Amino acid sequence: MAGVKRAPVAAVLLILAALIAVGCELPSMGASPSAPAGESVPPSGLTSAPVESTPGVAPATPEPTASPAPTATPVALADVAIIPVAHFRTQFAASSVAEVRSVLAGTSARYDALELVRADADAILAALGLARPTVASRLVLATDAAALSKDLAANRKRLGFLRADEIGPSVRALSWGRDALFGVGRVATLAAWPLKARVPQASVPAEAAYDPAAAWTLFAGGDILLDRGVYKTVTIDGKGVDFPFNGGTAKITARVCCSQFGHKTPRMQRTGNAGAVRALVEGADLAIANFENPAPNRFRWHTTGTVFSADPKLIDGLRNAGIDYVSLANNHIRDAGANGIIQTIANLEKRGIKWSGAGKDLAQARRPAMLDAGGSKVAVLGYDTIAKYYAASATRAGSAQMSAAIVKADVAAARKAGADVVIVFPHWGTEYDATPFAGQQRLARAAIDAGADIVIGNHAHWAAAMEIYKGKPIWYALGNFVFDQVWSEPTMEGITLELTFAGDSLRQIRMRPHIILDRAQPNFLDPTGDGKIVMGQVYAASKGMLPW
Repeated sequence: MAGVKRAPVAAVLLILAALIAVGCELPSMGASPSAPAGESVPPSGLTSAPVESTPGVAPATPEPTASPAPTATPVALADVAIIPVAHFRTQFAASSVAEVRSVLAGTSARYDALELVRADADAILAALGLARPTVASRLVLATDAAALSKDLAANRKRLGFLRADEIGPSVRALSWGRDALFGVGRVATLAAWPLKARVPQASVPAEAAYDPAAAWTLFAGGDILLDRGVYKTVTIDGKGVDFPFNGGTAKITARVCCSQFGHKTPRMQRTGNAGAVRALVEGADLAIANFENPAPNRFRWHTTGTVFSADPKLIDGLRNAGIDYVSLANNHIRDAGANGIIQTIANLEKRGIKWSGAGKDLAQARRPAMLDAGGSKVAVLGYDTIAKYYAASATRAGSAQMSAAIVKADVAAARKAGADVVIVFPHWGTEYDATPFAGQQRLARAAIDAGADIVIGNHAHWAAAMEIYKGKPIWYALGNFVFDQVWSEPTMEGITLELTFAGDSLRQIRMRPHIILDRAQPNFLDPTGDGKIVMGQVYAASKGMLPW
């Protein structure tokens, strides 16, 4: 360039040779700090060959400068927990150093590139005992954690790593071998996490720091029925009140035609892991679901039809499994009349299960259930939009009806009562339809606008769409959890939620697909196998609503 002075080549060679002689390391020929985010980089470790000095040529005398170059401030380093991550929709649950090695070698069937935050890349590779790949495109560098998370949503065949404090719900944190940092089965402390990298120490606000010892988890299930076919299995067939929650894993062996409604139905086989469902429910700090029937003192077993009542003794199964809360806001809660609601509440309270969404009058029906988890106060507000004829009033027992104005007032009241997290739990939508209609979506968004943190709906008896609105999750329906609708595959399947929080901050989301056996017992499906059907149903219905 004009006006720029260059030292003679021989002089430069002499300086380089002198640096090598005293053991100085030459600058890396890898990624430039100014390279754009997400750009693949050439392999590291490429250095210039040793250069000999030229006899008889004196080094060039540097030109004087106005002031000495500033001394760089040393960067403090710290050993930080590093977590493998993939895109939100992945059904893979774990990774390993062998898998990372295969990604960098180009032999992985799951991923075609590894993506790391540029500032941490070499430290993470060092922690893994790996070098940069010889093929540049197999390592992608992002400018920061936000860019990496966004890239994973757009490039679903990339595996990434993030610091624990950088992980949010838009990515899926994977286990490292058998160790998990999030969820019910997480390690007890950060010290127990096996993968750490020595990276530049970051100043993390206290509310953003993540500690598995202080985290808490929420389990959410869909519709629970204790009448009709479930009662037959548990009581008439003698399997007992704990049977519905003793499920493990299962697979579909065939699909046969046809049910009384003309649908193909699956044939299933248990594949082991008995008690896996119970372990998840029991292991969560909070476990919530929808109670699709009253449980009055004088119940009646219904063999058919859509009027329900449950034997209160069957509530013992929910208590034994660790269910902490049930919503009473649904289109069946007054099937046993006003006294049925009042007695149901008493029978739940006798077993230590909290409730909301219905009551002896409107004030009680709109009152939130307040629960404690990990030092956080969690409010759950239940609403029904289906059976307006069961609505509570100032003098009538019934359910809390849902409107934007009511939700706004109730969320504000919950916050005033000290709630750190507010969950809205509506019964709404169209049965056997996974896609929300416009009015339902407006109501869901109104709940978030009112200040709710999460919306978890039910009633469709199908697993339905998920939406992210203003950064907050909405599930329109989780489908059946403990239910006897065995006349179609979608009514026999559903999803459960496993959410991990740090204080009031949602850090991780895991959705598990399941299928119901013996008209009563959910069993988990392999999400990479038979579970793809129900998860595909959720994601297809979520088109345009789920940025991840």
